[in-house]
Amino acid sequence: MLHPLLSATLAASAIVLSGCVALTEKPTPPPTLSSTDFHQRMNTLEETLLASCDNTRLDTELSSVASRQDLLIGDVREVGSLLRGMNGRLDRLDDDESDPVVVRRECAADELGIGNKAVLGSSEWIGLPDVGTYLKARIDSGANTSSLSAREITRFERDGENWVRFKLGLADDDVVVETVRDEWIEAPIERRVRIIQATGEESRPVVTLMMTLGSIREPVEFTLSDRTHLDFPALLGRRFLLDIAVIDVAERYLHPRPEFPGGRPAAEAERHENDADLDNETH
Repeated sequence: MLHPLLSATLAASAIVLSGCVALTEKPTPPPTLSSTDFHQRMNTLEETLLASCDNTRLDTELSSVASRQDLLIGDVREVGSLLRGMNGRLDRLDDDESDPVVVRRECAADELGIGNKAVLGSSEWIGLPDVGTYLKARIDSGANTSSLSAREITRFERDGENWVRFKLGLADDDVVVETVRDEWIEAPIERRVRIIQATGEESRPVVTLMMTLGSIREPVEFTLSDRTHLDFPALLGRRFLLDIAVIDVAERYLHPRPEFPGGRPAAEAERHENDADLDNETH
């Protein structure tokens, strides 16, 4: 019979040996694929990926085509609307073909650059607010400066400046506010102009007076001279007309006569507008 200590030793050795055998055993390797199986699986994976990519690109392209189609439909509708409008206008032109074409005077004036200018007749009523009267005036583009009929012209000095005192030079039949016919008028002399005529050379004073004509209200330079032998006590020349007005020589008194205290109503002006022949003077 074995000794108990020997039995224990043998048992321990058996356990150790069995553990070593267990540790030295190798794991079972995975089954290997043949070359044919490997390539088959790779082809299958590639086809799957390609199918997925093709579907995504196809969806994108379909979406883009739909957007372009919507834009084209909108353009076609807009062109159709324009064509319908043009057809309607052409139909109206056909209906109005027999009607005469009217060129508006305002359009022609705008093309000539005179749309913002007043149109004056060959003679007009003017107002002199500083004097308080209306007068007949000849509108003459042949004259350079404007002129006012004056008499008893007297120069004097005021505060070191040259002034002039005068009365309106009027004939008995000249239309005027009667209360100012013999009143003195005073104004500073702006300058003097030299007038050369067949009878000789003359120097005339120039004064500035506020003048109204229709809607025009402007300070105007007048040369002072005796015009009682002429048809109009006032004349408006190119300096006044420049950038303000144009003349329609076929018309007269296009603008109403201004009204002043002591004068007659503008409604009565027509009976005084039967002018004699226009004078020929230009100064």
